[in-house]
Amino acid sequence: MGDWYVIASIPTYIERDAWNAVESYKLDPDGTIATTFTFNAGGYDGPERLYTPRGFVVDRTSNAVWGMQFVWPIKADYRISYLSDDYSQTVIARESRDYVWIMARTPQLSEADYARLTDFVAAMGYDLSKLRKVPQRWPESAQARGGKP
Repeated sequence: MGDWYVIASIPTYIERDAWNAVESYKLDPDGTIATTFTFNAGGYDGPERLYTPRGFVVDRTSNAVWGMQFVWPIKADYRISYLSDDYSQTVIARESRDYVWIMARTPQLSEADYARLTDFVAAMGYDLSKLRKVPQRWPESAQARGGKP
């Protein structure tokens, strides 16, 4: 749960020109995940876009397979394919290998971490030529906290 900066993605239509993309998750008492996805469209100063899909844990054994509902009744496949031991980095994938997201608790990753995660994504069968780094620029105070301003 909490805030995750989108470091890179094979983006959906709505996020193909996203800057400062952040996905936030909160577990609700009914077991669903309240999700807030925000980004600036087209540049750091572009208009803010806000989406609030709801997540549903499908695989209760691993908690790694979700349905993400942007529009009722459709629940898109959303899989936590990688999660670092310290919960600082993750890869969210889909069974159909059409979209993928590399996310982190901080807005930047080291080159070594980014290379390791892109290698992981490639090994899953994704076409890395479609992967787009999401520009992230935040005030130093936000980065020091590991969160948004």
